[in-house]
Amino acid sequence: MSERGAEFFGKWVTDNVMRGSVGADIISVAELTTKLFADAKAAGVSEDEIEEEVGSAYEAIRAAIVGSGLRLLALKRWANPIDGLKSKAVSK
Repeated sequence: MSERGAEFFGKWVTDNVMRGSVGADIISVAELTTKLFADAKAAGVSEDEIEEEVGSAYEAIRAAIVGSGLRLLALKRWANPIDGLKSKAVSK
């Protein structure tokens, strides 16, 4: 097993997905997967090393995008819960 692949993937996702503003559409995920493997190759890490640790890189990237979107939504609601209550009261 390759911890190196998992470490590379974790850092790469942080730098390229979590700090970026990408959507979870098929094109974004496919493009990011291609970029991940190109960056990994340049760093001397094989696709197999990454997928051995994280499973499908495509699915892992998609999950990271969706997960980061959910976290942002939760943070927005937490940061201003009164607005959320106001909008529910108005819509009733």
